[in-house]
Amino acid sequence: MSEKRRPKIPSQDRLERQAVYYLERYASSADNLRKVLERKVYKACMAHDLAPESYAEAIDAVVDKAVQTGLVNDRAYAETKIASLRRRGKSALRIVAFLKSKGIDGALIDELLETSEDTDGAAAWAYAKRRRLGPYRRAEHRADRRTKDLAALVRAGFSYGLAQTIIDADADETDGAPD
Repeated sequence: MSEKRRPKIPSQDRLERQAVYYLERYASSADNLRKVLERKVYKACMAHDLAPESYAEAIDAVVDKAVQTGLVNDRAYAETKIASLRRRGKSALRIVAFLKSKGIDGALIDELLETSEDTDGAAAWAYAKRRRLGPYRRAEHRADRRTKDLAALVRAGFSYGLAQTIIDADADETDGAPD
């Protein structure tokens, strides 16, 4: 059996290459990139009995360079994620929680959600359609599953009133539903 490969000792150049490689594959916020690099440094430091704290300045320099060169843009990242998550049927509450976990500022999130053309209503319809809830469920099972469908929409972060409106809509009158 082969041994696991030992991570190499971190250096400024190596951290920059790791950051570029990561950013080629994934969109990221500045704080998320910092967390990714910190995990890599921690793993390498544990393998070589080094102090991860000694690499904090190098990580900050790499993240700052990525922001200055435009590889990382928190506003563009948040706008893209909001649009993507809305299309997938995520509520504003879920979007806020996700973006905060990625290190996006709460004021920026609120600003972008206010200016976004997508609404919770359209996202709720998309969620119901994707999960086949309410009017998207087969007619013979709708009445039996009404409570569970309501609960699913509310757990997804939508208001109870909005959930009721969607679940109680007729199959032929999905007027608020996106195409």
